[in-house]
Amino acid sequence: LKLHLIRSINDPEHPLSLEELNVVEQVRVKVNDAESTVGIEFTPTIPHCSMATLIGLSIKVKLLRSLPDRFKIDVCITPGTHASEEAVNKQLADKERVAAALENASLLEVVNQCLSTRSI
Repeated sequence: LKLHLIRSINDPEHPLSLEELNVVEQVRVKVNDAESTVGIEFTPTIPHCSMATLIGLSIKVKLLRSLPDRFKIDVCITPGTHASEEAVNKQLADKERVAAALENASLLEVVNQCLSTRSI
Protein backbone atom coordinates (compact mmCIF):
# COMPACT_ATOMS: atom_id res chain seq x y z
CA LEU A 1 0.00 0.00 0.00
CA LYS A 2 1.41 3.27 -1.03
CA LEU A 3 0.32 6.69 -0.03
CA HIS A 4 -1.86 7.05 -3.15
CA LEU A 5 -4.98 5.85 -1.33
CA ILE A 6 -4.90 8.67 1.20
CA ARG A 7 -2.70 11.39 -0.31
CA SER A 8 -5.61 13.19 -1.97
CA ILE A 9 -7.82 13.40 1.13
CA ASN A 10 -8.72 17.06 1.58
CA ASP A 11 -7.90 18.92 4.77
CA PRO A 12 -11.17 20.07 6.41
CA GLU A 13 -9.83 23.60 6.99
CA HIS A 14 -7.47 24.24 4.08
CA PRO A 15 -7.94 24.02 0.31
CA LEU A 16 -5.06 21.53 0.23
CA SER A 17 -4.67 17.77 0.45
CA LEU A 18 -3.21 15.98 3.46
CA GLU A 19 -0.12 15.17 1.41
CA GLU A 20 0.37 18.81 0.36
CA LEU A 21 0.27 19.80 4.03
CA ASN A 22 2.64 16.94 5.01
CA VAL A 23 -0.05 15.54 7.30
CA VAL A 24 0.50 12.14 5.68
CA GLU A 25 3.85 10.85 4.42
CA GLN A 26 4.92 7.56 2.88
CA VAL A 27 7.40 6.87 5.70
CA ARG A 28 4.52 6.81 8.19
CA VAL A 29 2.57 4.12 6.30
CA LYS A 30 3.23 0.60 7.59
CA VAL A 31 1.70 -2.44 5.92
CA ASN A 32 2.04 -6.06 6.97
CA ASP A 33 0.31 -8.09 4.29
CA ALA A 34 1.01 -11.41 6.03
CA GLU A 35 -0.69 -10.20 9.22
CA SER A 36 -3.30 -8.13 7.35
CA THR A 37 -2.48 -4.94 9.23
CA VAL A 38 -2.16 -1.36 8.08
CA GLY A 39 -0.79 1.32 10.38
CA ILE A 40 -0.80 4.99 9.51
CA GLU A 41 0.55 7.85 11.54
CA PHE A 42 -0.56 11.33 10.59
CA THR A 43 0.86 14.66 11.72
CA PRO A 44 -1.66 17.46 12.39
CA THR A 45 -0.60 20.85 11.01
CA ILE A 46 -0.50 22.40 14.49
CA PRO A 47 -0.29 20.88 18.01
CA HIS A 48 -3.78 22.13 18.91
CA CYS A 49 -5.47 21.22 15.61
CA SER A 50 -9.18 20.88 16.39
CA MET A 51 -9.68 18.78 13.27
CA ALA A 52 -7.25 15.98 14.23
CA THR A 53 -10.02 13.48 15.02
CA LEU A 54 -11.84 14.31 11.78
CA ILE A 55 -8.64 13.92 9.75
CA GLY A 56 -7.91 10.57 11.37
CA LEU A 57 -11.50 9.47 10.79
CA SER A 58 -11.27 10.48 7.12
CA ILE A 59 -8.09 8.44 6.68
CA LYS A 60 -9.67 5.45 8.41
CA VAL A 61 -12.88 5.64 6.35
CA LYS A 62 -10.93 5.94 3.09
CA LEU A 63 -8.93 2.81 3.95
CA LEU A 64 -12.00 0.90 5.16
CA ARG A 65 -13.68 1.66 1.84
CA SER A 66 -10.59 0.89 -0.26
CA LEU A 67 -8.96 -2.16 1.32
CA PRO A 68 -10.17 -5.76 1.62
CA ASP A 69 -12.06 -6.52 4.86
CA ARG A 70 -9.24 -8.74 6.12
CA PHE A 71 -7.09 -5.71 7.00
CA LYS A 72 -7.03 -4.29 10.52
CA ILE A 73 -6.55 -0.58 10.10
CA ASP A 74 -4.79 1.43 12.78
CA VAL A 75 -4.72 5.20 12.36
CA CYS A 76 -3.01 7.36 14.96
CA ILE A 77 -1.25 10.66 15.46
CA THR A 78 2.52 10.80 15.00
CA PRO A 79 3.84 10.65 18.60
CA GLY A 80 4.52 14.04 20.14
CA THR A 81 2.81 16.16 17.46
CA HIS A 82 -0.57 16.96 19.05
CA ALA A 83 -1.73 18.21 22.43
CA SER A 84 -4.60 15.69 22.65
CA GLU A 85 -2.74 12.84 20.96
CA GLU A 86 -3.78 10.18 23.48
CA ALA A 87 -7.48 11.10 23.45
CA VAL A 88 -7.65 11.27 19.65
CA ASN A 89 -5.82 7.95 19.25
CA LYS A 90 -8.20 6.34 21.74
CA GLN A 91 -11.22 7.56 19.74
CA LEU A 92 -9.78 6.37 16.43
CA ALA A 93 -8.96 2.94 17.88
CA ASP A 94 -12.46 2.43 19.31
CA LYS A 95 -14.60 0.56 16.76
CA GLU A 96 -17.86 1.54 18.44
CA ARG A 97 -16.97 5.21 18.54
CA VAL A 98 -15.88 5.17 14.89
CA ALA A 99 -19.12 3.38 13.91
CA ALA A 100 -21.20 5.85 15.93
CA ALA A 101 -19.41 8.79 14.31
CA LEU A 102 -20.19 7.41 10.87
CA GLU A 103 -23.87 7.09 11.78
CA ASN A 104 -23.95 10.83 12.42
CA ALA A 105 -25.20 12.21 9.09
CA SER A 106 -23.62 15.66 9.39
CA LEU A 107 -20.27 14.23 10.45
CA LEU A 108 -20.37 11.67 7.65
CA GLU A 109 -21.06 14.50 5.19
CA VAL A 110 -17.91 16.32 6.34
CA VAL A 111 -15.88 13.08 6.05
CA ASN A 112 -17.25 12.52 2.54
CA GLN A 113 -16.29 16.10 1.61
CA CYS A 114 -12.74 15.40 2.78
CA LEU A 115 -12.74 12.25 0.64
CA SER A 116 -14.26 13.79 -2.46
CA THR A 117 -12.00 14.54 -5.37
CA ARG A 118 -11.49 18.27 -5.44
CA SER A 119 -12.30 19.98 -8.69
CA ILE A 120 -9.64 22.48 -9.61
